[in-house]
Amino acid sequence: MHHEVVGLRFAKTGSRERPDATARAVIDSAADAIMAFAADRTVKLWNPAAERLFGWTADEVIGRHPQMIPEELRAEHNAVLERVSGGGQISFATRRIRKDGGVLDLRIDASALVSGGTAAGWVNICHQTGEDEAVRHYMAERARVVRRLGDVVADMNAHLDLETVLDRIAASLRELTRADAGGFVLIDGDRLRLVSMDGLPAMLRGRTADLATSMVGELMRSGKTVMMTTGDSGGFDDLIWSALPGLHTIALSLSHVAGRPYGALYALYSRRKVGHVELELLELLAGHASVALSNVTAFEEVVRQRAHERAVIDASADGIAVLDGAGLVRQWNPAAHRLTGVSAEEAAAQPLPFPLPEPGAKLTHRLQNGSWIDVLCTGLSGRDEKVVDFRDVTAAKELEEAKDLFLATTSHELRTPITVVQGFASTLASRWDKLADADRRSAVQTIAERAGSLGRLVEQLLLGSRAGADQLAVRNGPFDLAGLLRAAAVAFRPLSDRHTLSADIPDDLPAAYGDPMATDSIVGQLLENAFKYSPEGGKVTVRARQDGDRIEVSVEDEGIGIPAADRERVFERFVQGETGDRRRFGGIGLGLYIVRQLARAQDGEVAAGAAAGGGTRMRVQLRCAEPAGQPPRPDQVEASQVSGPAAPGPTGPPDQAAAPADPARLTGPQSSA
Repeated sequence: MHHEVVGLRFAKTGSRERPDATARAVIDSAADAIMAFAADRTVKLWNPAAERLFGWTADEVIGRHPQMIPEELRAEHNAVLERVSGGGQISFATRRIRKDGGVLDLRIDASALVSGGTAAGWVNICHQTGEDEAVRHYMAERARVVRRLGDVVADMNAHLDLETVLDRIAASLRELTRADAGGFVLIDGDRLRLVSMDGLPAMLRGRTADLATSMVGELMRSGKTVMMTTGDSGGFDDLIWSALPGLHTIALSLSHVAGRPYGALYALYSRRKVGHVELELLELLAGHASVALSNVTAFEEVVRQRAHERAVIDASADGIAVLDGAGLVRQWNPAAHRLTGVSAEEAAAQPLPFPLPEPGAKLTHRLQNGSWIDVLCTGLSGRDEKVVDFRDVTAAKELEEAKDLFLATTSHELRTPITVVQGFASTLASRWDKLADADRRSAVQTIAERAGSLGRLVEQLLLGSRAGADQLAVRNGPFDLAGLLRAAAVAFRPLSDRHTLSADIPDDLPAAYGDPMATDSIVGQLLENAFKYSPEGGKVTVRARQDGDRIEVSVEDEGIGIPAADRERVFERFVQGETGDRRRFGGIGLGLYIVRQLARAQDGEVAAGAAAGGGTRMRVQLRCAEPAGQPPRPDQVEASQVSGPAAPGPTGPPDQAAAPADPARLTGPQSSA
């Protein structure tokens, strides 16, 4: 149904409402500007005096939001309309602007527009004030309040702790709006939580309420910026605010963060009355609180982000350093300390302890502690800083060097027998008829020996590969270790007339638990090395002793020995002693690596040390077999156990790699142990 405004009341004719002609004439003839606003706060009536005063015609303003209200006074306008919604009127001094940009000092009488007994909007009647003393007083008081508001806002924005800011908001709210109490509720999902208050019992802090049924929910649904609710004493008993005795009026306004409702400010009145000025200040304070809360939440997010970044940097296995424009360290994570040995305190405000590559480039550098690092540098966009990431590549560097050495050594080891085989084969092919039978047999024997050397070398390469892939198969069980050691000594004695090989094996040595074939390979490799690395000859001794539930086998020589720094590294793949004395003996650096893998596959261990009179002492530990009649432990049960006498040791010359008596036994899939 279409309504037209006539003052504060409507005249009805039949089924349609229309303004009384006399009332219409009065409005059009009035000397003061009269305007009416609909419930959605758009202009509904604009009389000729309003056209003359403000410069806009009725057609330019009807159905639109008013354009004559200055931006800084919109909160005042909203507060006045909210204040008179429940009835009564307000007369207040203010300012408005004309279409041509001029400023008007006015006194406005505001009241509710009532239709059929219900509020349908608002009516404003504007009077020009001239030199009205009341207007001057009002404007001076307003200027004071605005200055105080500025001080309050500055105080709120000076803090970056959320709890402190919320407490300042509640205290400032009570001061500016002259409320008897105030509080701030936080919107937490579908609940409200009281997080700050002033003038209320402390026990209320933390109380919650349902958002949908609250006044905050009603305000959010209304689309308004401020809302006031009144009631007789006791009318708010169902609310937590009823803790304020005599509560008769509640005013509230929303605060927003990141464009979304964050919470609401409540101003509570039990003794004082609330006017439009207080509502205006409440809305203004809510807006400034939004700014302060946005600053705090943004600061907390930055702090959280920095803490997250710091945690990531500190947890990184890579060393990370942040450099300023002068190339000095500003940040140094724990990994950087571990890699370089330089603490964060020592590194701060100092240049990097290693060269800095160009941004985007990579540099490989060896530190003073012997470690190798890869260094990457990245410039930060928009900031005169650089981030340097460096990681330990020592193992990769050593492996790369070992592989290079392996390729060179293997090529050398293969070239010698191949050259011999090729030479003798060529001689036989071209001079067969001219050679005596003895010479032909000697050449064929040489070819066979060198072919055997090639076979053992290839077998050792295959074993090394399978050991690295955990594919060495052993079949553990009780076996006669003493017999195996004595047989090995017998097999090796004739192989060198410069060495004296003795065996110190007690008659009561208990049976060992392991794989006799694998153990035979271990002992053979150790004896071969003992001969190989004592080129001047000397004594080589094989000993065995029981030590608790273990049996220790040692092989000692009087050779060149192993430097202390290399006694663990010699068990790695492709690694031999770093000294030239050991390099000159050749080999591909897999023998001891295979020895250790075979020992560990039998739940044993092998270690290198120095012999008492110089030279090398290699120690192998194996488990003792269980006493006769005692069932084996579950971890000793094998799918297939091998027992009986040990296979004989290697019978090739000492300058060739030792091969297991039955290589196929050690190259199949890994069995359970």
